[in-house]
Amino acid sequence: MQDAQPRWPLDDVFVIDSTVHGYNTTLENHVDGIFKERVAIQLSDTLYAGHSKLIPDGDPKWALSRERFRHAADPDLMAQALFAESQTDVCIYHGTPLYGIYRDGGSPLSVGRAMRERYPDRVALYGPVSPWQPDALDLIDQLVEEDKVVGLKFYPMDLVDGEVKSYRLDDPEIAFPLLEKARKLGVKMIATHKAIPQGQVPSEPFAPFDVAGAATAFPDLTFEVVHGGIAFLEETAWQMQRFPNVTVNLEGSSAYLLQRSPRRFAELLGSLLVWGGEDRIFWATGCVAHHPRPFIELFWDFQIPDDMCEGFGYPKLTEAMKRQILGLNHARFLGWNVAALRQRLAGDEFGRLAALAPPWSQAAQQERAA
Repeated sequence: MQDAQPRWPLDDVFVIDSTVHGYNTTLENHVDGIFKERVAIQLSDTLYAGHSKLIPDGDPKWALSRERFRHAADPDLMAQALFAESQTDVCIYHGTPLYGIYRDGGSPLSVGRAMRERYPDRVALYGPVSPWQPDALDLIDQLVEEDKVVGLKFYPMDLVDGEVKSYRLDDPEIAFPLLEKARKLGVKMIATHKAIPQGQVPSEPFAPFDVAGAATAFPDLTFEVVHGGIAFLEETAWQMQRFPNVTVNLEGSSAYLLQRSPRRFAELLGSLLVWGGEDRIFWATGCVAHHPRPFIELFWDFQIPDDMCEGFGYPKLTEAMKRQILGLNHARFLGWNVAALRQRLAGDEFGRLAALAPPWSQAAQQERAA
């Protein structure tokens, strides 16, 4: 893989990165308290380990330094990586509501706002929601009316007054009022973090079992299982089969495309496809968790092995399926006119680029300036 190359053969493929984060895991952003700081430090270390070790061929050019990663809540860094250094056309920025661990939640929505202000056709927002915020219902009003979010992002756990607290999306007292408010305001997309525990906390809240109850109670909302399939793969696949309003977001899951584990990704994707998930799987890399370009290219070249198709009944992964997963599925759920959007994108500063820039160019430029 060269540091700079034409966008072909993906220049006619519409790519949405359905989850991107501008992490702020600096020590100054940790919530005070011994237990809270321990969780924050462990989570910060875990995030950086995934960023620095899950890279193609161990090549360090795909990773930021630890210090730069901690300060990754940077609109310029993210926009450059997504739109100048990879084939990504549009991204969905997810704010995170881990307010008991990080003062600004860990992935502050302000970064997404700044990106969208500069590139309104390329950036959309999912607003962070926590039921432990005393004014949570009012905040949903603000997220929809002022921030113009296209979806909401839920986490099943946080630290509240130094204690681990969790909830289920099918809880009629805690979660349903929030979902009812979203429905009333016209928000259709509800993303929930699953499968990956956030630091030294219990694993149970990150199981997807509660999604079924919420999907049953709110059939007009779409529930997006983020990190779908990394754990609880069978249950996640069965939920897609049973509920047409359950989708899977491949943030984190796409890292299995690396050469050390392509069969694991084949198992994950094949299980989702065999139960009817072809039109409900969303591509994501979690940038800046991972640089998006190598994973997009690995996915475009990826095929489910023949022996797994024959042995497990997985379908062949066609180019049409890849196009759906890379962007068309999520665009359809959001009601976007892809043809019109691509015409607008072709004329902006990124659309006019003939070749991809080297990875993390913005970080290197900032370091030289310093």
